[in-house]
Formats: sequence, structure tokens, C-alpha cells
Amino acid sequence: MKEFIVETSARHVHVTQETLEVLCGAGFKLEVKKPLLQPGEFLSGTKVDLVGPVNPKTGQNTMLKGVSILGPVRDHNQVEVSATDARGLKVPVVIRESGHIEGSAPITIVGPAGKVELKEGLIVAKRHVHMTPEDAQELGVNNGDIVKVEVNTKDRKLIFDDTVVRVKPTYKLAMHIDTDESNAANCSGTVMGHIVK
Repeated sequence: MKEFIVETSARHVHVTQETLEVLCGAGFKLEVKKPLLQPGEFLSGTKVDLVGPVNPKTGQNTMLKGVSILGPVRDHNQVEVSATDARGLKVPVVIRESGHIEGSAPITIVGPAGKVELKEGLIVAKRHVHMTPEDAQELGVNNGDIVKVEVNTKDRKLIFDDTVVRVKPTYKLAMHIDTDESNAANCSGTVMGHIVK
């Protein structure tokens, strides 16, 4: 039984360089605040606000303030939130794998220099396990497989079904869940999990 770390992925934004410059100014570059486990990825110090539609109860736009941009820049814009966040923003809860944004929810991203209105791009990320081909062979799984992962936590041990296996030579073995899932399993500190056959 091979265990791997289970990381909680808080709400965040991925942007193209073009979008980044609209939000933060011409020539703006993301700076590394903290490297992430997956090679080359990092938390930047740049934050933006997410603005949804007008809430009919308040007459104000729904909003999430201070959402971090992750680097490096990508070839498409993508906003990842929890289902709780999406409902608070009054936008559809669309659960997707990263990169599969067709038909996902609209959102407006507001930065210090400007805003970008996305017709689609906001998703609730489908929980997944990153791994190398060698990890996949050892675990007996393939890219795209759907597996169950048991997360070992105090008082709230949980088995997550519908977990996607994502295989790439550059990946580090780790599972990603969002904050709703993390709270459901009482995740705190270093949390480990394993695939249940």
C-alpha cells in the first residue's frame, strides 16, 4: 500500500500573459512567493478579486476578494474555486478536470490595473492524483483512470470516490482536493492517503 500526500488546493486563478498584463499592467511578470510541490508551479504574491453577477437580495455584485494567481502563466485562463465559493458567487457549480473549461461558468477577474470578463473558465476542480508513469505502474493504474482514495485523518477518515489519475513524467506523487473536501475529511497538517482497490 503506497501512500501519498493529500494537498488542499485553495481557490486560485491561472491566467495567460495577455490577461495578466490587462489585470496588472503592461510587461507585468509573476514573482515566486512560494514554490508548489508540482515542479515549476508556484504561488505568486499577486492577488485579484473575482466578481460574479448581481445578488438580487443585496443589489450588489457577488465577490471574492484577494484570490491568488498561481504561476507560471498558461495558455488559457482558468479560475478554480470550491462548490461553496461558486454558490456564494451565484455562478453554476461546474465540476471539471483542469483545462476542460468549455461550457464552464463565467466570471470577471479584477486586478489593480484592469479587469477581464470571462464567458467561461470558472470550475470546481475534479479531485485528482498526480503521478509519474513509474508511480502509475507501481500502483496499477493508468492516466485517466477513476479511483477511490482513502484519506487518513483524525476522527473523519474518508474515502473519496471519483478521483482522476493524472500521469506525467514531471509530476510529483500527490492528491489535490479543494477546501470543501478538505473540511469534510478534517484535513490538517500533513495528510496522507492511498488508493483503495
